[in-house]
Amino acid sequence: MWKPDRDSSQPLYQQIADDIERRISYGEFPPGSQLPSERKLAEQLRVNRSTVVLAYSELRALGIIESRSGSGTRVSRHKWGATPKHTPNWHRYVEGGSFLPNPLFLRRIREALQQDKTLIDFASGELGADLSPVKEINTIIDKNYTEYLGYDNPQGFAPLREALVAYLSQYRGIHTTESSILITSGSQQSLYLITQCLLTPGDAVAIEDPSYCYSLPMFQSAGLRLFRLPVDHKGVRSEDVYSLYKKHRIKMVFINPNFQNPTGTFLDEERRKQLLDVASELGLPIVEDDPFSLTAYDGSPPRPLKSMDSIGSVLYIGSFSKIAASGLRVGWMVAPHTVVERLADARQQMDFGLSVVPQQVAAQFLNSSYFQPHLSNLRMQLLYKRDLLIEALQKELPDLIRFTVPQGGLHLWCKVIPEVNDSKLLEEAIRRGVIFVPGSVYGSNSGYVRITFARPKAEQIVPGIAKFAASLRAVLG
Repeated sequence: MWKPDRDSSQPLYQQIADDIERRISYGEFPPGSQLPSERKLAEQLRVNRSTVVLAYSELRALGIIESRSGSGTRVSRHKWGATPKHTPNWHRYVEGGSFLPNPLFLRRIREALQQDKTLIDFASGELGADLSPVKEINTIIDKNYTEYLGYDNPQGFAPLREALVAYLSQYRGIHTTESSILITSGSQQSLYLITQCLLTPGDAVAIEDPSYCYSLPMFQSAGLRLFRLPVDHKGVRSEDVYSLYKKHRIKMVFINPNFQNPTGTFLDEERRKQLLDVASELGLPIVEDDPFSLTAYDGSPPRPLKSMDSIGSVLYIGSFSKIAASGLRVGWMVAPHTVVERLADARQQMDFGLSVVPQQVAAQFLNSSYFQPHLSNLRMQLLYKRDLLIEALQKELPDLIRFTVPQGGLHLWCKVIPEVNDSKLLEEAIRRGVIFVPGSVYGSNSGYVRITFARPKAEQIVPGIAKFAASLRAVLG
């Protein structure tokens, strides 16, 4: 975001007025569009509100903007009395369309992180730079060069699919072939392709409660009806799946069984067998999203459902985002070949396939001597950060937070006692310099929070929790 130059001889208000006028001329703010309030713009630019008041006054005097009581400030439709041309009603277009925006809390979190780079980030569900194999990947990039930079097979770079066959067999006990693997731009694209290509508007699907899937408007955008499967300390129950099938004829089950996001639980071994039995009996597909399993702190990841699937009920999704580098945007899906062909065809219509460069890097990283040591270091560092977080919470909020200690993953799922208003707590935390994700984003009731300990540096965790604790006490009064 543009910021005024405080070292410039030009007054701040004039810089702001010039920037807004420039953005209006570029069409970023068409005639009639709403401008930020004086208070909000002042916060974004980190200036006094009076500076923005002066900037807006300057623009009003030029006839560029107009303000009305109760309606805020808008770009003038009649600049200098000229008859306006027929500008498209972009507001109507933005409000239209079938693809829904992200939940309000997630948009607020993104906005806050963009505006203030000093926030201690317990919200972003990805590895920090200190946990990613940055040096190793840079070494791979420096030593290798691809002569081909054109479109590749929409199913994915063949050497990467070959590397994944070996990886899935060694690390996940899944035996497959490269023709049954689809490379995607992370797990989220896999989910998007499934909802768009294998399901129909009006179909009923089951998701965990709480669930990361609940935070993804792509399900509602696809016109799907969502029904919840309660998650307890052993995960979901097969009888709940059976009940939803009988009542609502669900077409598919979406599950994150290993160190589930956001609760950190993993599905009990016996319940895994029962779930597969029910799926087999009903002919019901299961989508298994498995991004966290290799983070198991003891080095013994729980088995995926796919490794126990003998009849092909499970569509298995994985990615590099939670174990290596989210910026590579490399994920994969293991599915029957007919499903892979269908989704690869749809994917080709979308983007002609993922860039070959990150796929080549991912393939070489999987095949390199760097991969296993990286996993061992990742587990050790995540365990260290988890323990720092728990110790800080127990010190700062011994009677106000309840949680179950996770054995893998990146998140701690916390219940606030007594219940607190999500919005007030988030805004107070942002004001004090720390950010998290309210539990209601995942379909939970108010009073839960997800604290991610993989993104902040280790030295930020204790002061970050101190800020969070001060925010919580301020809101509770």
